[in-house]
Parts: sequence; structure tokens; C-alpha cells
Amino acid sequence: MRRALLFALALFSLPALAAELKPFSASYTADWKQLPISGTAERGLQALDDGRWQLSFEASMLVASLSEESTFRVENGAFLPLTYRFERSGLGKGKEIEQDFDWSAKQVIGNDRGNPVRFPLNRGLQDKSTYQLALQYDVAAGKQSMSYQVVDGDEIETYDFRVLGEEVVRTKAGLIDAIKVERVRDPTQSSRKTVLWFAKDWSHLLVRLHQVEKDGKEYQIMLKDGTVDGKPVQGRRD
Repeated sequence: MRRALLFALALFSLPALAAELKPFSASYTADWKQLPISGTAERGLQALDDGRWQLSFEASMLVASLSEESTFRVENGAFLPLTYRFERSGLGKGKEIEQDFDWSAKQVIGNDRGNPVRFPLNRGLQDKSTYQLALQYDVAAGKQSMSYQVVDGDEIETYDFRVLGEEVVRTKAGLIDAIKVERVRDPTQSSRKTVLWFAKDWSHLLVRLHQVEKDGKEYQIMLKDGTVDGKPVQGRRD
């Protein structure tokens, strides 16, 4: 359950921004199939007044809360993360992560649960929040397979994805035409499965995420309502 919630928060070759970046806000319901509890989540993107952007995610349920925030800028069609902050409470031990991306010194400096971390910073490297936005816009650009280099704790990991096709998703905002994408993992290393759906007509906003853990537990978030560039997300009615 912890891994699933972390992925949803929150929750790649050089990601290219083929479409105009648009602010959005979205509310989700979160459900665990094996537990009689539900949670809520909020995800949003907003422009700051100095050319930077801020991507945020907050989730809460009966026993836990999570918050995640990134600032970044767009340069030559690529996402360049600047700061990343993560905090979790209520799921076992608390967890805090801070990362600062110094593009002039070409270094990532921060700490993970109190332990200092430092990485060389190369163009294309993403944090655990901005890679999700890069995926969203790469899907919008029509890419069929994507690979991202992501700062994950005290390591740099490769996250791979592929497009499975199109599917209609039933949400509280209506029926939404979506692109279905799965996380690609080595089956000899992990049995976890992650599938995401991005709205075709709403700047490929994330509308659904479904994850199955190694122990068979299932987790899902589903769009409740949202806005893209100030316009309410509205799907078709039955």
C-alpha cells in the first residue's frame, strides 16, 4: 500500500514539450481494494510570476498524509527541475526529502530522510514529480514508448513506459476518452503492475491510475473533478 500511494503522489529520454504548458487542478478519489477506507488527492500545476512553474500533489486518508511539490522551468522544450520537496506521515516512519537542482554547477544537492545526497546533474534528469508531467506531455506528443532518468531516493533510476492503446474511462466528471499507458518492469525483478490513463481532450490530464502490488493488493485513484487552463473537465454522459 505504501509503494502504491507513493507512486500515485506522489503519482525518460529527454522529455520534449510538444504542446503548450497549461495550468490545471484535479481532485481524485483513492481506494484500496483490500481496505474499507477511501482517501482523496489533489494535483495541480500553476505558473509562478518569474517564469517558473509549480507542480504539487497532496493526498490524505484515515491513517496517512502525503505532500509533494516541485518547481521547474521549461527551456528549449524540456522540463528542468529546480526544487523538489516530499513529506509523508502516518505510514510507518515519517519521511522527508529535499532536492535542489543547481543547473549552473550541474549538481543535485539535498537529503533523503536526513542522509545527504549529491548527484551530477545532466539535461533530461527529472525528479519524482516532474517525470510524471514529462510522461503526460510525451503521451500528448504521440510517443509510444518513453524512458526517463529520475532521482529516486539516493539513486538515479530508469523509468520505462509504453502506450497500450485507447480506452473510455468512466469518472464522476463523465465518460472520458483516454490513452492507456503502462509502466514497463523486468518481470524477473518485480511483479508490480502500474497502468495510467490520460485524457485525450483535456491536455492529457491523468484521470485514472491502477496499481497491483507484489503481494496482490490493489490501489486505484480516479478523477473526481478538475480544470484545465481554467475550463472545467467535462466528459460525455451515458
